[in-house]
Amino acid sequence: MSQSLTDWLRDSRLVVVEIQRELGRVRVRSAADGCSDLTCGAQAVVVDETGTTGNLDTLNPGDVIKIATEAGQPDRLVVVRRVWDELSSPEF
Repeated sequence: MSQSLTDWLRDSRLVVVEIQRELGRVRVRSAADGCSDLTCGAQAVVVDETGTTGNLDTLNPGDVIKIATEAGQPDRLVVVRRVWDELSSPEF
């Protein structure tokens, strides 16, 4: 059975649980409620909803992200929705 677009979008999104900036790690939770740690290289870039780039300092617990990987390590974390937008969402 093929996966619907809605299911694919839900499954490709991760929620930031914890950021260990000094170690270059981000703990994320998947749609299946499983947590995993991402080890980001020094060149990892965070891209927010305005297209502005930054580093792990721009992430917040609760942000919804997707990952673009290269050579097995995340090199771009794309913020899909900020934690503060979650509470103002019409879905809430």
